[in-house]
Amino acid sequence: MPGRWRWQRDMQPARKLLSLLFLVLMGTELTQVLPTNPEESWQVYSSAQDSEGRCICTVVAPQQTMCSRDARTKQLRQLLEKVQNMSQSIEVLDRRTQRDLQYVEKMENQMKGLESKFKQVEESHKQHLARQFKAIKAKMDELRPLIPVLEEYKADAKLVLQFKEEVQNLTSVLNELQEEIGAYDYEELQSRVSNLEERLRACMQKLACGKLTGISDPVTIKTSGSRFGSWMTDPLAPEGDNRVWYMDGYHNNRFVREYRSMLDFMATDNFTSHRLPHPWSGTGQVVYNGSIYFNKFQSHIIIRFDLKTETILKTRSLDYAGYNNMYHYAWGGHSDIDLMVDESGLWAVYATNQNAGNIVVSKLDPVSLQVLQTWNTSYPKRSAGEAFIICGTLYVTNGYSGGTKVHYAYQTNASTYEYIDIPFQNKYSHISMLDYNPKDRALYAWNNGHQVLYNVTLFHVIRSDEL
Repeated sequence: MPGRWRWQRDMQPARKLLSLLFLVLMGTELTQVLPTNPEESWQVYSSAQDSEGRCICTVVAPQQTMCSRDARTKQLRQLLEKVQNMSQSIEVLDRRTQRDLQYVEKMENQMKGLESKFKQVEESHKQHLARQFKAIKAKMDELRPLIPVLEEYKADAKLVLQFKEEVQNLTSVLNELQEEIGAYDYEELQSRVSNLEERLRACMQKLACGKLTGISDPVTIKTSGSRFGSWMTDPLAPEGDNRVWYMDGYHNNRFVREYRSMLDFMATDNFTSHRLPHPWSGTGQVVYNGSIYFNKFQSHIIIRFDLKTETILKTRSLDYAGYNNMYHYAWGGHSDIDLMVDESGLWAVYATNQNAGNIVVSKLDPVSLQVLQTWNTSYPKRSAGEAFIICGTLYVTNGYSGGTKVHYAYQTNASTYEYIDIPFQNKYSHISMLDYNPKDRALYAWNNGHQVLYNVTLFHVIRSDEL
């Protein structure tokens, strides 16, 4: 109690001083503050408090003609807006990178935990079952190649931060330049902005590609048609064009349905029908840049058909390609020739006698259908359930019914292959079509009369020397 009384005694002078200051402020009126040149500056007026003790201020803006001095000011504002838009893009890129980095760190922790378990098993392997030892060792062998990739990815995260700092610095310079025109060379500043914009565009483009690391659970869009068929959207369709293309069956059909949007496809049966000049073979058709590409029934001929003019633009034979159920996928259905697209363009997947019935991958010119380059793999076409291409890498499933996984990958950019183990939920037990759409970054599938979508997870690696 004496201490508390002493504190109250010491605070009394301070309270008196605060009361005195409050009385002085209450009795004081603020005077008008005028600039030296009213036409070029803001004029601020202030009065005493209102009935509730609040201060009322009046601000008069300078003349409108003073806000835009010359053409360079307008150019600088446009340039600043451009940099601010780039800054927003970099923020999106940064959030995506941070999200993927969290995934990487989680994988790194799992690897450390597995390595610790592996050491324990190795030290006391006589006390554990051989089956457990092999399972852990196999998992370690699977994860160990990711170690150098993880290190590169951490460096890429630093690169994104560097982009953010450059944009912030450039924005600061532009803000200062707006206040004091002429302090910086405009052409040099424009060059810096253009250079940064090109590097950002290159970075965003590289982020579109990556290594497949996961496939989501399926999302059923619609249940319709027979057991076999194909459906898709155009990855090169212009903004606002969300049409869905639908082809039921794998032979003896030449009618293509066009739905105005994914919503129309899901909710209605309102469609426009296009009649092809020939029936198609298999389910490997694709729609790309306004044309449908398909394999003519009982032949190795590929046709490019314009859906707007409904005319054939180009036909070409795919030399030596098996057809008419010679080298089909495991499910059959005249699936000898499978056309597909990815970020880089049009591809054909098939098999030949010359390659002993193993899968052949060819890059095609989408206009002339000429084969640009070909890769021979060692994977038997008839043993493959289905296949798709992402960023130039062919991915093959081990089956089409029951338990399914993606277990083979062939990298065309390096002409190498590897066996992988990516779970793939086969919800309706019979997949007859599986294609990747680079615009949606999703897999389109026809599964036993159900039209299904899968999201994919891609692991991105950006090297600074590539920018």
